Amino acid sequence: MGELPKTPQAHEVHILDGHPTNGTLMLVADLLGSLTGYQDEKSGALFHDVHPVRGEEARIENSGSVAFDFHTENVHHPLRPDYLGLLCLRQDHDQIAATRVSSVRDALPLLTDDEVAELRKPQFHSLYPTSFTRNTTGPRPSAGPHPVIFGPADRPFMRFNSHNTQGDHPQARAALRSLATALERVCRDLVLAPGDLVVLDNHVVVHGRTAFTPRYDGQDRWLRRFYSLRSAPLWAQRMMRHPRVLPAMTEIRGVV
Repeated sequence: MGELPKTPQAHEVHILDGHPTNGTLMLVADLLGSLTGYQDEKSGALFHDVHPVRGEEARIENSGSVAFDFHTENVHHPLRPDYLGLLCLRQDHDQIAATRVSSVRDALPLLTDDEVAELRKPQFHSLYPTSFTRNTTGPRPSAGPHPVIFGPADRPFMRFNSHNTQGDHPQARAALRSLATALERVCRDLVLAPGDLVVLDNHVVVHGRTAFTPRYDGQDRWLRRFYSLRSAPLWAQRMMRHPRVLPAMTEIRGVV
């Protein structure tokens, strides 16, 4: 993987510019689709450094170190990544922090037909993740209404964030709780070692993270993340300021 500097303790977007892992991650992302960034998230960075940041331990995003429950990446976005990859550069000191993954196709058989029917209704809203609203004030906006489960019965897809997706009615909220319980039952915990790369289908698999204790000594847990999109619609391509970076939500909200 090449030589590594100390794990950053602050948001440093360009700390690994020119690092050998850039080429590896771009190759994998472009085999799956196209390496893609989001203008609203980390100013459109194509590679995301996932590590604890002092003072942000309790944030439910990649700078935190508390448990991060199951979520579809960028759940609010009409052009969610088709795939995401997580490459481990450095483990946490205790080697216990796990990337948690759970498939909707394993979880749905544990739900009742009525619960699945509720989850297929367009009656849910998802708040924008805090990583997309760092530079804004006021309440976080939400996207929706949208279904949580969609697609063919034998090949379902999911749009769900346990922290940000909310149901409009008591039955919808109860179905969300049942889904979260089922996802927990079929979850697999992956303790990634340096050099391990996990690639997830973002429409089928939700992921999360167990808690860990950072020491801020330059040797804390450090992952790199990429997004891959199979294709962006032509209207989005023509609005992009950079050929790989999707426009800000303020520019596209209401278009789709």
